[in-house]
Amino acid sequence: MTTKTVSDSNAAVIESRDQLIAHFAGGEKPADRWRIGTEHEKFVYSTTDHHAPSWGEPGGIRALLLELVQHGWTPVEEGGNIIALTGADGSVSLEPAGQFELSGAPLDNLHQTCAETGRHLQQVKAAGEKLGIGFLGLGMWPDKTRDALPIMPKGRYAIMLRHMPRVGTMGLDMMLRTCTIQVNLDYASEADMAKKFRVGLALQPLATALFANSPFTEGKPNGFLSYRSHIWSDTDPARTGMLPFVFEDGFGYERYADYMLDVPMYFVYREGRYIDAAGLSFRDFLKGELSVLPGEKPTMDDWNDHLSTAFPEVRLKTFLEMRGADGGPWGRICALPALWVGLLYDQGALDAAWDVVKDWTLEERQALRDAVPKLGLDAPIAGGRRLRDVAGQVLDVAHAGLAARARTNAAGDDETGFLAPLHEIVRGGKVPAQALLDRYHGAWGGDVSRVYGEESF
Repeated sequence: MTTKTVSDSNAAVIESRDQLIAHFAGGEKPADRWRIGTEHEKFVYSTTDHHAPSWGEPGGIRALLLELVQHGWTPVEEGGNIIALTGADGSVSLEPAGQFELSGAPLDNLHQTCAETGRHLQQVKAAGEKLGIGFLGLGMWPDKTRDALPIMPKGRYAIMLRHMPRVGTMGLDMMLRTCTIQVNLDYASEADMAKKFRVGLALQPLATALFANSPFTEGKPNGFLSYRSHIWSDTDPARTGMLPFVFEDGFGYERYADYMLDVPMYFVYREGRYIDAAGLSFRDFLKGELSVLPGEKPTMDDWNDHLSTAFPEVRLKTFLEMRGADGGPWGRICALPALWVGLLYDQGALDAAWDVVKDWTLEERQALRDAVPKLGLDAPIAGGRRLRDVAGQVLDVAHAGLAARARTNAAGDDETGFLAPLHEIVRGGKVPAQALLDRYHGAWGGDVSRVYGEESF
């Protein structure tokens, strides 16, 4: 989640709804300036007893952040506490229970993305060896209760933790017990954004299936392959979901702005602190009628903050975020952006991907989204088929899209090799969670703690 570093006192005051719409248009870039921004989270645990370290304990999260400063990162503080880092490779931030996230820099190609991931993982592993902590690549804590997890000292999280139980049953699980891999991608125009948004939403369940990696809750199988994805189904209906309006004729920046105006607020950030505005209306804020800041109108900085508080399967800011995947190991961190870059950054591939999904109805898209967390690639799709029946076809489209981009490294390799883990999943027929369950019921003898030895970075 977004880490604020400073209030922008010079940000333009919003005088009209047109400014909100123009904000999205400001993200348009020609294809030669499209970039790839990869985000990935991992669980942090003590190597002695597997507990999740608190921010302030010896060898805990604060100590981890300070160790990384030695690699050239710059600390970011909130209320006198170090809660993030910035540097050439983007930013390092903390999720609510200390999940450790790299939000990577905007890069030209997947070779750079995977190298960035490698640098980050090497740095955190070196720090972890000093501190006695390890890092786990899964979509959900396999063994921790909510009560066993610490809370990071970030103001927005205190507001969200209070608000989540008011609007859903699993929002606290989302905040405290999950990890994801995401990629942020550019668009050239409003029409290009709309097509990418539609393909991204329709095929997000496929990404969820291919990366499904959260089959355990509190030490036992939970009946799901991606419990992380299931959690989103009852987190907060006002700010999650498959956004059916994206598929309506005329969808564009204006319609998404209206959607965001209907998403209830969480907070306003002023002078280094978060003001609780949970459940209040940004429309009232536009009129200067926000009860917690009477008479004050929002700035574009406030709009940016508000955009970060919606959590649909695909999210629009001044770029598009693909949000459907569970956390996982290094190879899948590189594979997630490869999938979406292959599908969305080549026009022929984008057209071919749209051809796969364009006839799916709203009901069929939603039914697929609802089925995938339990069934993975066996989820039913239109025409009496299963998701696995189109998975290989979609990967072939992504492969062709990456080949057409022809971005090579020093050895002359293009980007298609980053799809290899996904091709292997489709060929083998089992998503990562199914492989974990096989080991749990087999070699692990029902001992989920074995995951720390086998799924750590």
